[in-house]
Order: sequence, then structure tokens, then C-alpha cells
Amino acid sequence: MTEPYDPSREGAQMAFDGRMSYGDYLRIDSILGAQHLLTGAHDEMLFIIQHQTSELWMRLALHEIDAARAAIAEDRLRPAFKLLSRVARIFEQLNSAWDVLRTMTPSDYTRFRDGLGQSSGFQSWQYRLIEYAVGNRNAAMLRPHAHRPDLLARLQAELARPSLYDEALRHLARAGLPVPGAVLMRDVSRPWQFNAEVQAVWTMVYRDPQAHWEAYELAEKLVDFEDYFRRWRFNHVTTVERVIGLKRGTGGTGGVSYLRRMLEVELFPELWRLRTEL
Repeated sequence: MTEPYDPSREGAQMAFDGRMSYGDYLRIDSILGAQHLLTGAHDEMLFIIQHQTSELWMRLALHEIDAARAAIAEDRLRPAFKLLSRVARIFEQLNSAWDVLRTMTPSDYTRFRDGLGQSSGFQSWQYRLIEYAVGNRNAAMLRPHAHRPDLLARLQAELARPSLYDEALRHLARAGLPVPGAVLMRDVSRPWQFNAEVQAVWTMVYRDPQAHWEAYELAEKLVDFEDYFRRWRFNHVTTVERVIGLKRGTGGTGGVSYLRRMLEVELFPELWRLRTEL
């Protein structure tokens, strides 16, 4: 009879008295102790873990977006490409998570929905920070965070700095492309508005990729990210409609109607519309 495998024979550490273990490094006890169910409903655990893991992925997305933005501001495009590719893959993970939540039926959800009170996903400050960081800057969405001065200050600080898209356009200008001065000097706290002159610049890049290869690749990395971001929003709408139909959201929004309106938001409109011209 074959003896059970003992990894210690090959040098694996098996004793952790006074040593940092895997669980210590990752703070597993804190993570696994963060699910506090307010009802006796079985599916409340699914709902909590779905949203907690989404927030963890968003934390990583913010970490990568911030690094990508800094790299673009320093004209280090190649590291930025890697970071933006990672952000797109993060949103691919976020998209997959909806498949798990969709196994929850309307009957399952109604067993614990009242326990949520007024809490709602649109109150996620990390999601709002992602939107602000990439350029969708709606100052009205600061209000749900007014009760937390620390979070409000962080969101306001984000509005005061150039977005990812602003930094991309500034890079184009430094690379010698004719980005309008008014765009470069704009109030970055304001929402981005479609600009035909900016579209013309990006169109120039797409008409001659070999002459503007880095700008061309930057554009495609931005489109790739927004593609996955749009899919995430669409899957959100579909999941909510499947679970609650057209009822109002717990936070008072119109639910599906509110989420459908968000589908109309374009982060980088010039990069999508130029395709019609090519």
C-alpha cells in the first residue's frame, strides 16, 4: 500500500507557530468573517459575497487605472497598455460574477430584500470612483456619500485631477497631434462632452496606424476597457430585470429604468463614432 504523501519530506513548512502563514498574509479570518446575514434566507449569503467580491475586484481596478493614468502622463505607453489590458480582464471577471447571481430567483430574493433597507449598489463609492477616474464625471453622484466626509473628500479629489481620457488626449498633444487647446485647458471636473475635433484627431490616428502606432494601440486599449465595462452594465440590467422585474430599486432608483439609462453613457465617444467614418 502506498504511503500518504508528506510534503514535509521535500522541505515544505508544516509548523507555523510564530510564523506568518497563508491565512495570516491574506487576512483570511477577516475576509471570511465579513459576511453578516441580517435574515434567515439562504440566498442572502450569495448576495453578500457577490457584492463583496465585486468590491475587491473594483479595488484592484482602481489600483491599475491609477497606475495606467500615471504612466500615460509620463508618456510610458507600454506599461500603460499592460495595465489597461489587466483592467479589461478585471471587468471580464466582474461580468462572470453576474452568472452566479442569476441563479437566484425572484422568490429567493424577496425572502431577504427588506433586510437591505435603503442600501443599493449605486451607492458604491468605488464604482463611482472608477467612473470618475475614466471620465464619467457626474457631480450629482457625490450626494450619496455626503454622510462620509472621508469618502466625499476622496471623490472630490478625483474630480479635481485629469481623468484617464484627459491624460490620453494630453499625450496625443505631446506626441504632436493637433488636439485643440480648449480641450487641453478644459475644466477637468466637468463631464466629458463629445468633441468633433477630438474625433478628427483619433480618425487621423486610425487612418495611418503605422505613423501613430502607440496612439493607435492606446485607443484600442481604451475601447477594449469600455467594451467590457459596457458588458458589465448590460449584464447588471439583465440580472436586475430577471430578479426584480420593473420594481424600484432598494435605494429608491427606478431599478431597471435607471440602469438602462446608464447604458447610454459613452466614456470615450470619439473612439466609437469614428468607426462610422473609416
